[in-house]
Amino acid sequence: MTVKITIDCMGGDHGPAVTVPAAVSFVRAHPDAHLMLVGLEQPIRAQLKKSKALDEPRLTVVPASEVVAMDDPVEVALRKKKDSSMRVALNLVKEGEAQTCISAGNTGALMAVSRYVLKTLAGIERPAIAFAMPSQKGYTTVLDLGANVDCEPEHLLQFAEMGHALVSAIEGRERPTIGLLNIGEEVIKGNETIKRAGELLRASTLNFYGNVEGNDIYKGTTDVVVCDGFVGNVALKTSEGLAKMLADMIKEEFSRSFSSKLMALVALPVLKRFKKRVDPAQYNGAALLGLRGLVIKSHGSAEAFGFEWAIKRGYDAVKNGVLERLVRAMEENAPAAREADASAPASDAPAATDQPVQQPASPPASQPNSQPNPPGESGTALHSKA
Repeated sequence: MTVKITIDCMGGDHGPAVTVPAAVSFVRAHPDAHLMLVGLEQPIRAQLKKSKALDEPRLTVVPASEVVAMDDPVEVALRKKKDSSMRVALNLVKEGEAQTCISAGNTGALMAVSRYVLKTLAGIERPAIAFAMPSQKGYTTVLDLGANVDCEPEHLLQFAEMGHALVSAIEGRERPTIGLLNIGEEVIKGNETIKRAGELLRASTLNFYGNVEGNDIYKGTTDVVVCDGFVGNVALKTSEGLAKMLADMIKEEFSRSFSSKLMALVALPVLKRFKKRVDPAQYNGAALLGLRGLVIKSHGSAEAFGFEWAIKRGYDAVKNGVLERLVRAMEENAPAAREADASAPASDAPAATDQPVQQPASPPASQPNSQPNPPGESGTALHSKA
């Protein structure tokens, strides 16, 4: 089966200078892939010429006359730039010409345009951003990480269903464990939204572990952790800040004196292996789950190597039937969720708005549970920094 992928070549900080070489490298390593390069034709062809790929039959240039800038408001991308590379690429997925879209563009615009063009799956009210954070056992898939700041209990159940489908499809785990992020493990803890979400999860057919705390993400207590986008994004950015601080401290200590520099030389092989394991470029690409099509968001500042990994996330998602599994998961869990909802007492809590957040937080690059395969090899790492 040929996997057809659209690339928003104009997205990100670097545009065609990164996206086109990444696409060329990827298609040469994957003989069953066909990539459609969407954007301004002249700069795309210039990069193809530079990469000696003008005559590559599995690279097709699709013209688009407009570009969604990284600082464009959502309204501009959605209403005024109808021939943008982002929208044309998504339309190709909608029309069945491609199976997934990869973009490093404006996250808020990508989420809004994707939802408008592709629509959400039946039973899904809001798409979510999924990312795999490293843990002692490999990784923990966390969602949502910024697309939905305010959530109802039903939304958290839907996130759990999407996380279940993602992990079971990509990692082959039949019943991945689901944890609900809370301030404690006890059922009585948390606000009313969390308590009600716990009831829905216990009534579903999902393998619900129970409440988990922030440190459980790194322990690997469950395969999936569910939270609203506000909490998830704060947890993510805190983790990124901590990781950077620790890396800077290690570098500072090894540079403190001549003897410490000598010790750094001795430890160099270990440090290199550690760097390779945590290099965000290898884990680039966040899945936008809940849409009637597969969309992968690359980090806007990714270089060609990182963007190639984002393409691979989409490729793996298609090969592993993530969308089909997500639909099945929704169908299996919908009856139980409706039963639980009908039996629950009415809540006095005010309803959160159902409108999508105008500018969702940028998603992260993916962190697979073990050393990822090189882009040219078959692998199952979809999880996704952006």
